[in-house]
Amino acid sequence: MSDQHPVSRFGAVELEDMPADLRERIGAIAEKSGFVPNIFRALGRRPAELRAFLDYHDALMERSDGLSKAERELVVVATSGANHCTYCVVAHGAILRVRTKDPEIADRVATNPWAVELSPRERAIVDLALLIAADSAALTEAELDDARAAGLTDDEIWDVGAITALFAMSNRLAHLTALRPNPEFYLMGRLPR
Repeated sequence: MSDQHPVSRFGAVELEDMPADLRERIGAIAEKSGFVPNIFRALGRRPAELRAFLDYHDALMERSDGLSKAERELVVVATSGANHCTYCVVAHGAILRVRTKDPEIADRVATNPWAVELSPRERAIVDLALLIAADSAALTEAELDDARAAGLTDDEIWDVGAITALFAMSNRLAHLTALRPNPEFYLMGRLPR
């Protein structure tokens, strides 16, 4: 399948052909997951941009305080669904399923985030992400007050906004490159281990 359907319309860089620092950094991800996510292979053609992307991604997604790691993935899936980004919905949907141990949540959030059953806190996170993804200029203090009333701190609200912004960029890069999800992502978190 991969021979007929390239990773990206701009080609891909294999792990062994990346600069040493990226080989090490992405190699650690590949060792943990069992494969190299295609986003890294596609962005590998521009190493400085890949480093910047990884640094900002990790600063937002790997923090130990604020939103839980599952809540962070919830933001990504809601944002990516709103932006019609197949790659990010599939890849981060897999991570969301694994983190929540819920095989259905990612599909529900990506396809109809307004009707999916969520806790009040999760609802506030998704609603805020959707507003910022779709019409950030319409954000007012009222929406921030709603998020605070659902239990989000200002730092967590910032996280929702920053993650939504980063993935708006990522979604658009995925569209530009016609980025194809790795087949491994489709089954992750769907069957009990």
